Amino acid sequence: MKKPRVLLADDHRLVREGMRNLLKADYEIVAEAGDGRELIRVATELRPDLIVADIGMPLLNGLEAVRMLKDLGCEAKFIVVTMHAGIEFAVQALRIGVLGYVLKVDASEELERAVTEALAGRVYITPSIAKDVMVALMGSPNPESDEEPSQKLTAREREVLQLVAEGHRMAQIGRILRISPRTVERHKYNLMDKLKLRTTAELTQYAITRGLITPP
Repeated sequence: MKKPRVLLADDHRLVREGMRNLLKADYEIVAEAGDGRELIRVATELRPDLIVADIGMPLLNGLEAVRMLKDLGCEAKFIVVTMHAGIEFAVQALRIGVLGYVLKVDASEELERAVTEALAGRVYITPSIAKDVMVALMGSPNPESDEEPSQKLTAREREVLQLVAEGHRMAQIGRILRISPRTVERHKYNLMDKLKLRTTAELTQYAITRGLITPP
C-alpha cells in the first residue's frame, strides 16, 4: 500500500528531524522546508498529500503560506505544529482551512493522531485548547467582527509587514517579492497607515506580538 506523502516545514532543523522520526515509519517524507517561501516552492513542485508547518517561519509565516498555497490550488491537507497556544492563532488557522492544530510541547504524543485525522478530512486540535477554540469559533457568527487588524491588510502588505519586521531593507524585500523598492515603500506606508503605526520599531513590535516573527 502506498504511503501518504508528507512535507515538513519548520525553521529549526532539530524540530523537523523530530517530526520526521515520528512519522517516517508510516508516511513518506518527500521533503523539508526551512521557511515559508521554500515551503510554497517545494509544495507546488511535489504536491504532497499533507503539509505539516510551523507558524513562525522566516520570510513568510506558516499561515500566510497556507493561504497562498490554497490560492494556487494546492489540495494538500494542512497541520500546524506551533508554540503559539493563543486561541486567536488556532481560530485563524481553522478559518483558512487548516485541519490540525498541535502545540509543539504536545507534538510527540499528538502529531501522529493529528496526521491520521487530517488525512481523513477531520479536524484535530490539541485537547488542552480545543474547548476554548470551539467556543471562540461558535461565539463569533461574523468572522470579520473579530478579525485581526493584520488580516485587513492585502496579502502583499502582510508579506511586506513580515519582511520589514525581520529587518530586511527595501531593496532586499524588492528582490524577494520581485517588485521595485519604491513599490515596497508604498506598501509599507499603506500598511502602517492601516495599522495606525508610525515607526518601523512599532511595526516590528506589532509583528512580534501577533506571532508573525520570532523575537531576536
